Amino acid sequence: MTNFGFPYRIGPDGRTASATREAHVRGLIEQVLFTRQGERAMRPDFGAGVHELVFAENAPELAAAVQHMVQSALQRWLSDAIEVKEVAARANAERLEVAVRYRALDEAQPRVVTVTRQA
Repeated sequence: MTNFGFPYRIGPDGRTASATREAHVRGLIEQVLFTRQGERAMRPDFGAGVHELVFAENAPELAAAVQHMVQSALQRWLSDAIEVKEVAARANAERLEVAVRYRALDEAQPRVVTVTRQA
């Protein structure tokens, strides 16, 4: 199985750049989180929808909404690649932090991806 690098690019050998399995799965998660809904022509509902909250007040309610949106989007779009164990979102002053704990279906070891947004 080929693990493509994200973002898509050509490697030094002139072929599609590859990535480790861990980096590939992290790229998949980032694609779901950072793709705006409506951005993909053939999949207009792809993405987590968190871009719609970019100007919302950074509060515990925002963290709860982000947590729900991210968990449901990852389960919908990546259930054939990962098992989502936990999504934790925390609003702290001007910073929103989202931690995704997952297990790649072809691995036994759970991993964590953390994404932070500064207000």
